[in-house]
Amino acid sequence: MMKDECVICGAPLEYLQKDVLMTCEICHKSEFSKTRCTNGHYVCNDCHTSGMDAIFGVCLNETSKDPILIIRKMMALPFCHMHGPEHHVMVGSALLTAYQNAGGDIDLKACLEEMMKRGKSVPGGACGFWGACGAGISAGMFISIITKSTPLANEPWGLSNRMTSKSLDAIGSVGGPRCCKRDSYLAILSAIDFVKEHLGIQMQASSITCIHCGQNNQCIGMRCPFHPKAV
Repeated sequence: MMKDECVICGAPLEYLQKDVLMTCEICHKSEFSKTRCTNGHYVCNDCHTSGMDAIFGVCLNETSKDPILIIRKMMALPFCHMHGPEHHVMVGSALLTAYQNAGGDIDLKACLEEMMKRGKSVPGGACGFWGACGAGISAGMFISIITKSTPLANEPWGLSNRMTSKSLDAIGSVGGPRCCKRDSYLAILSAIDFVKEHLGIQMQASSITCIHCGQNNQCIGMRCPFHPKAV
């Protein structure tokens, strides 16, 4: 049975190969996009991620060193959909929080604000249209933020790009179609290992058994390392 995807009518989404001028059903802003539902409804990234500021409340009051546990708390909040660009912020935010709690020396509030700005700049559908999943990019942003990387940096620049590469390799190796939950977990697990190796900070990682597969029209089943029957 198909589950709801369009936040307006529940119809499945469709992805176009060419940008089309669309008007958001919620804020009525017009912009070019490749994504709409089969009934023609379009919701912009800003409206789709409305309420995402709740991330600050989760992260600033969290004591866990486990970014998997932290992101699952975010996934349970009303703003988070099965799929969507909110994951491009959530991955990095969970990692920043766990990193500080594990001993990383950062100003968490300032880092979360920067993560919000950067993550929101990665649109939905980047995984398919850019060839770079936003969850993997978010892990790279996390490293960039904590190492204070810039385009002119040396080691931080290299570490940030290597982190993104490591996450994208893990995500791409499982294959598509996309699942924002699966890809978020893969990016985070890659980052936990990367940070231990290169920065000497040991975050924790709880075991993952997916609780969202029944909501995902494109679930890959046993091919997913987190599917209940594959764990």
